[in-house]
Amino acid sequence: MEDETGGGTVRAPGAWAVVRDAAIVAALSVLLSLTVNAARSTKALPLVADKEYQVLVPCPEHEGSADALAAAKVRPGEQGVLLVDARDEEQRRSWKARGAVSIPYDFLEPSSPEMLRKVLNSRARRVVVFGDGDNPDSGEQLARELSGHGIRNVVFVKGGAPALKAALEGGK
Repeated sequence: MEDETGGGTVRAPGAWAVVRDAAIVAALSVLLSLTVNAARSTKALPLVADKEYQVLVPCPEHEGSADALAAAKVRPGEQGVLLVDARDEEQRRSWKARGAVSIPYDFLEPSSPEMLRKVLNSRARRVVVFGDGDNPDSGEQLARELSGHGIRNVVFVKGGAPALKAALEGGK
């Protein structure tokens, strides 16, 4: 390739020159990021994580508070109490509580306005929610979401459906 000034040829950089330049840019980037991290006015970010990052965590938009209720204290069909099953349809097929209304809880999607209206239109004086009993429990999360939307007297069954099933079938 000839120089535009007519004074000779210009050679394209070799493969090693490209690798060398990339390594220099990477090293300078690392040096700059370490310097900025050390100069932070707040606590510096750790270079190695001290605990495992949670990739999928519940992120409810509206989070209220709800108390736990022992499964033995749940009475399906009790006047003025709405029993809500927060499990998904597949889990519901294995066991259903008599009189429970299904409002499946999705950790990634807030409950629909129709589902919230279902609870409000029940005119229940108390809402008892049970979920899968896992950690985190879908019932506890739904109960907190309902509470965060202004619904009062919402509790969740501690231990979820497994505990409720054992309490109801043990009482027979």
